[in-house]
Amino acid sequence: MTLDAPDSRAAEILSRPVSLNGLTVPNRIVMAPMTRQFSPGGVPGEDVARYYARRAAAGVGLIVTEGTYVGHDSAGESDRVPRFHGSEQLAGWTEVADAVHAAGGAIVPQLWHIGMVRREGRPPYADAPAVGPSGIRLNGTEGTGKAMTQADLDEVIVAFAEAAATAERIGFDGVELHGAHGYLIDQFLWAGTNRRTDAYGGDPVARTKFAAEIVAAVRDSVSADFPVLFRYSQWKSNNYDARLAETPQELEAILTPLAAAGIDAFHASTRRYWLPEFDGSDLNLAGWTKKITGKPTITVGSVGLQSDFIKAFAGEGSAVASLDNLLERLERDEFDLVAVGRALLQDPEWAAKVLDGRFEELGSYDPKAMSTLS
Repeated sequence: MTLDAPDSRAAEILSRPVSLNGLTVPNRIVMAPMTRQFSPGGVPGEDVARYYARRAAAGVGLIVTEGTYVGHDSAGESDRVPRFHGSEQLAGWTEVADAVHAAGGAIVPQLWHIGMVRREGRPPYADAPAVGPSGIRLNGTEGTGKAMTQADLDEVIVAFAEAAATAERIGFDGVELHGAHGYLIDQFLWAGTNRRTDAYGGDPVARTKFAAEIVAAVRDSVSADFPVLFRYSQWKSNNYDARLAETPQELEAILTPLAAAGIDAFHASTRRYWLPEFDGSDLNLAGWTKKITGKPTITVGSVGLQSDFIKAFAGEGSAVASLDNLLERLERDEFDLVAVGRALLQDPEWAAKVLDGRFEELGSYDPKAMSTLS
């Protein structure tokens, strides 16, 4: 396959602006969040600012940063992943936002708590326990973490709300809440890790309660026109067959409370954006999300690659792929924006080349791109 979409068609479709609450994104291309671990001490430096600004200058409409830890001791497990609290860390993030804006782009931080994925003894707070809805890890292991009390839940809700308020104060254009891939918020959404018998566990609506409370607190902490995005997935890290919802009705039960709590757009994470989510329809997860909620949606999953991103990590099947299917789906309004990950990591100029019709200049993904910050 090659990127054989007509020059004018790709530019015309992808260049359409879209509104996310009070933010107008100038085109349909989003930089997907990708953990890079180039922030020693949790502080994003000048190299991080240049990294994001370079992609903004090349035409990316909206940048979603790598996941950044909220202010809770159990939120993370690496001292090289950026944090969204602390004076040095926030000064670094201010420089990142300023650099992206100077390059003509828009940027939102992805706010993150990893929950039961955390391994004890890891920085930045080595004594902090792994916490989750039931103290159960993604593989079903019990007794290795702490089931969260109401006080714990309240602390995390406040941490997300404070991070969102901070993002607005220091000049970001919105926030994205990380509710995907088996991390803390997703651990509440998924029956595999949420075995609570209180108001936060049980059916899909009850399992959404914690996420909805975070959304509501975030919404209350920022201006009414400040965009709040929510990223979610069916799959989990190392469990690609996991599903939050087996039917559109189950998905509706999960998404409706989140939309009602104040989400402005959903970022539906899949491994292959072109695959249908449920039998009887060719809609993907983002398409179903838009149909159910009426909210703008972002699709993501191996855009620009011939295979899914897991194989691309190993350099398998990572040749440049056609955008025809993607453009057709955008044109019929199945979803509103498209997040690009590995292809944009490989080539900072990806957006400019696609918007200019310079498809012949695009190269295949090389896993070595993960080892540099360019």
